[in-house]
Amino acid sequence: MAPLLRKAGRGRGVAVIALVARFVCVPQGPFDLEAEAGHFGGWPRLGDAVVMAFPVEGWRSAAAVVMRQGGDRIMGEIHGVDEADAERAWRQALATVSLDVDGRGFVDIGRRDPIIGRLQAENGNLRPVLFHSPYEAACAFIIGHRISILQTRRIRQRMAEEAGEAIEVEGTTFKAFPNPRALLRLESFAGVPPAKIGRLHHVARAALDGTLDRARLRSMPEPDALTQLRTLPGIGEFFAQGILMRGAGLADAVTEDDLTPRAIQLLYGLRERPDRAAVLKYAEAWRPFRMWVLVLMHVWLRGQPREVIGPRQIRSRPKKGR
Repeated sequence: MAPLLRKAGRGRGVAVIALVARFVCVPQGPFDLEAEAGHFGGWPRLGDAVVMAFPVEGWRSAAAVVMRQGGDRIMGEIHGVDEADAERAWRQALATVSLDVDGRGFVDIGRRDPIIGRLQAENGNLRPVLFHSPYEAACAFIIGHRISILQTRRIRQRMAEEAGEAIEVEGTTFKAFPNPRALLRLESFAGVPPAKIGRLHHVARAALDGTLDRARLRSMPEPDALTQLRTLPGIGEFFAQGILMRGAGLADAVTEDDLTPRAIQLLYGLRERPDRAAVLKYAEAWRPFRMWVLVLMHVWLRGQPREVIGPRQIRSRPKKGR
């Protein structure tokens, strides 16, 4: 069941600075926007609100969504798009903070499993925060290959500033990451090797032809979606998982990574790291929110001292682009 969503009003004007629409969402299950922003978001602030700027799927425009929480309601103001794209932008913003999923059953998992319940309590029933779209996720992974997270963020921000759409909200300008057509016009960019530019162009074309549509990827069997994502140059198993889980946003999946076994080992007091079969066995108890539980575990583990986390165990590498 989707969260209660209703349009609260419409602004006037047709300029890019115009407020197009207001929406209200009542989350199904506990939700704390400040906790989400504190752990994951990195969004700019506007008073008590966060601002998400992104190209809207369909790729006709970019939006700035001003999102704030008041009690049990999430309120949004949509700027920069026409009325036809306003609801699409709002739903995209809701998906970014996993509010398009009925999360009431997530609390039940914590009641059945005290370890998960403790993690939920410590982190405000944290839900995964996604990239604004699978397209942006794929671009981030391509850009970020073999460079640091900080370097990746800086390049993405510069791309937004130099090639993305600008949306003005209350006198402040917010820049969205370039939409696929704008990305295709980039023939070079400082700090991005030519090979990565070529891979980004493949991602842009995949977005334009619908391959990276969030609803489409969610509707596919997970192995099929991963297989299709791996056909993109530069996308191997690890990046394909990242696009599907952090871009499309599967709620009930179990990634094959090196953090999950270590988190399970420490949280459940195991003598050794569980293998893949054992991880999947533990995860059965967390259906239908296995990915949400994994995100909580990763947040907890990353907060531990380095010596507790232990050495990373790299399971797979991105494949080389064609």
